[in-house]
Amino acid sequence: MAKSLIIVESPAKARTITKIVGKEFAVTSSMGHIIDLPASKMGVDPAKGFEPEYVVIKAKRETVKALQREMEGKESVYLATDPDREGEAIGWHLAMLLSGKFRDGKAQKKTTKTPKATKTPKTTAAPPRIFRISFHEITTHAINEALKHPGELDMNKVNAQQARRVLDRLVGYSLSPLLWRKVGRGLSAGRVQSVATKLIVDREKEIEAFTPQEYWTIEAHLQKQGSSREQFLATLEKIGDKKVELATGAKTDEVVAALKLAAFSVASVETKEQKRYPKPPFTTSTLQQEAFYKLRFSASRTMRTAQQLYEGLEVGEAGATGLITYMRTDSVRIADEATSGVRQYIQKRFGKAYVPEAPNRYRSKKTAQEAHEAVRPTLVTRDPESLKEFLTEEQFALYRLIWSRFVASQMPPAVDEVTTASIKAGQCVLRAAGRRVVFPGFAAAYLESGEDESEQRLDLLPPLTAGEPLTLLDLIPEQHFTKPPRRYSDASLVKALEEDGIGRPSTYAPTIQTIVDRSYVNRQGGSLVPTPLGRIVTGLLEKHFPKILDVQFTALMEEELDEIEEGKMAWATVIREFYEPFSQTLSTAQEEMKSVKRVTMPTKEVCEKCGKPMVIRWGRYGQFMSCSGFPECKNAKPVPTGVKCPQDGGDIVERRGRGGRVFYGCGNYPNCKFTARTLPTEANAAAGSAAESGEDGEPVVE
Repeated sequence: MAKSLIIVESPAKARTITKIVGKEFAVTSSMGHIIDLPASKMGVDPAKGFEPEYVVIKAKRETVKALQREMEGKESVYLATDPDREGEAIGWHLAMLLSGKFRDGKAQKKTTKTPKATKTPKTTAAPPRIFRISFHEITTHAINEALKHPGELDMNKVNAQQARRVLDRLVGYSLSPLLWRKVGRGLSAGRVQSVATKLIVDREKEIEAFTPQEYWTIEAHLQKQGSSREQFLATLEKIGDKKVELATGAKTDEVVAALKLAAFSVASVETKEQKRYPKPPFTTSTLQQEAFYKLRFSASRTMRTAQQLYEGLEVGEAGATGLITYMRTDSVRIADEATSGVRQYIQKRFGKAYVPEAPNRYRSKKTAQEAHEAVRPTLVTRDPESLKEFLTEEQFALYRLIWSRFVASQMPPAVDEVTTASIKAGQCVLRAAGRRVVFPGFAAAYLESGEDESEQRLDLLPPLTAGEPLTLLDLIPEQHFTKPPRRYSDASLVKALEEDGIGRPSTYAPTIQTIVDRSYVNRQGGSLVPTPLGRIVTGLLEKHFPKILDVQFTALMEEELDEIEEGKMAWATVIREFYEPFSQTLSTAQEEMKSVKRVTMPTKEVCEKCGKPMVIRWGRYGQFMSCSGFPECKNAKPVPTGVKCPQDGGDIVERRGRGGRVFYGCGNYPNCKFTARTLPTEANAAAGSAAESGEDGEPVVE
């Protein structure tokens, strides 16, 4: 019988660790959180120093009994929950429960050490000692090292997580009931989700207010004299000494006419080397961004797949193995042994020229937890192709992305030869550019998304010398219009949240998923678009709770949570300083906020039953289309999205499943049973529905 018990959060993690530690240890999982604030009430008492009322989660009562049985007869219990605030809090809850110091429904006094067991159920043997072990990868070396050096729970981390939980409960359980009364049942508001929604709403307003400006460009298709193969393009840059600005077609025609009469020649040629440096290995944020751009993964899909790679998968003879380090991190630090290993691998696979003289070092942002590492493969010699047969398609794609970025991060810069030619044509100056790769460097392992890839596509210029004449083959004038800011995607929203200091690595994906599930935001193609409901809720909160939706204020709260983790601030003090002004604002809003339950949005549709106009209303389950003749006419139906069903051509409508989860289905149901989690085609989805694009007017309060 095993003498020691290791407790982790997930069964997958438990299976992997079981194969590492052998028979001396029993390994079990808590299946996530086992203790939390009650779901049916606030569970926080401001009058008693914001004392939290913790309870065993109803669905976890059998899990708790199983954990207590597992602990019987053990000499030691090792809490091996994830190495972040949330993992530390789960470990604290387990320690309180297993040591007999937790009473269901009662808040616990502050402690600074891991509780020692005082009573073990159904046995008179000495209670086991409770230890905390922490690791950032599930490998034999990491697990054994953690077991050799057990420690205690970090109560600063616990308090930081407790502060976040209490803070979010105070906001959510105060604002959500208010929205239920003023807008509709089932709505929610949150400290981070509401700011994220506001960013998306504000961006949509920018797009709607944007006025396109016309401008023109002129390209010359040129050729070296006497050589039909040596052709290239040059772009008009200057007329005289001024940068070219062509705002109309008429002005462009004048310049084209002048260029047709001009003699073209090379004014100057400049060639220089340019270096492109590798980027650091992934953090949570950059992984979510790059997985979106390269793999089209949503933030939640990326994190779900990364969790599987971290917790361990069966990979042939090696068995269940953790393939990447912990995926919730804001650090770009790499362990020395991992750095040494990847440098050896690079030399063996790519050659000595691809190994820098000294390892590449990267600087994390100021608030990063440097005890963590970047997201990297646990064993660099385990290349993606060697694992392909054991992984699903999405697991393989994400592992390859992580592996390639990590390898490239320890390679030298790419060196390009960039040639720029200035072309003279009368008073006009044109520019032609070309790029040639001299040394691929890190690009031999990984190409960044975005700018680097586009730069790679620059055409080579033929050899040119100053003064040589050129032959004009064609002039290509082209009309353009300035474009509005792009709508947020999962990737760009994660980037904005990180840059603004809103949330932390563990919160980005669930925040986006929450605002989509609540129908505040819809996914249209790859974009996040606010719904009319999202606009209304954001408007109300912005008017009555400007501080809650203020980006700088939210970022300051995150910094204070970091200071709690560092032991610089008391968690209750942070909560008190927030709650006192918030409660006053809440009281005012309860009196002054106007109900919008009777808000309607006109549409162009006509009721097929009575002929009156149809309008959009809000109900318990979000927006729906209703006859304006209500209550005389009770015709109602889902709101069409403007997207056609790919099976029968009917209107795709938004529906809600169990738990309120939004999905899309054909309006001709039950004759057509097509459904999708997102709008089915990017081309149609980009158009959006009439209601969402504002074509049918602003909301009207009856």
